[in-house]
Amino acid sequence: MITLITGGARSGKSAYAESRAKDYDKVLYIATAQTADDAEMIRRIEAHKSRRPASWRTAERDHTLAAVIEGEDAALLDCVTVMISNYLWKYSEGDDVIDEEKIEGLCMDELKDLIAAARRASCDLFIVTNEVGSGIVPMHPVSRAFRDIQGRVNQWLAQAADEVYACISGIPVRIK
Repeated sequence: MITLITGGARSGKSAYAESRAKDYDKVLYIATAQTADDAEMIRRIEAHKSRRPASWRTAERDHTLAAVIEGEDAALLDCVTVMISNYLWKYSEGDDVIDEEKIEGLCMDELKDLIAAARRASCDLFIVTNEVGSGIVPMHPVSRAFRDIQGRVNQWLAQAADEVYACISGIPVRIK
C-alpha cells in the first residue's frame, strides 16, 4: 500500500507517518535531508532521528531509492519537498533560470521507481510531502519553479497513492 501524507510546515505529517510505520517490524527510513550546512537543519535532522526506533534502518537518499527497500516491511520517505529543493539547489547553482522539466523528470523517475519497487516487494510505503500554494506567486524564478514542480509532483503522488492524508495542526485527515 502507498500512503501519501501531506500538509504545511510543522503540521505533524512526519510524526504521523512515523506513528503509522511503527506498526511494522522492518522499517527503512529514507532521509532526503542527509547533509546539513547550518545549525537549524542539523537540529531538525537530529530531532527526526531521535523519534525513530533504534531498530529502523536509515538510508540517505541517493540515485537508486528503489534498490534500498528490498526485504523491508515498510519504507518511509521523508520528505519529497526536501528532495525537490535539493535538485533545485544542485541544478540552479544560483542562476535565475533552471530547467524545470529536468528537475521534475528526475523527481518523477525516482518516485515512479520507488513506488514500483514497493509494489513488487509488497512493502508498504509512506511518503511525506509539503503542500504548496495558497495563491502566492513568489517573486524569484527558482521559487516559482519550486512551487510549480512541487504542486505537479504532489498531484501525481496523490493519484498514485492508495491513501492520502492531509495533516492540519497535527491532526491527520484522510482525503483519499
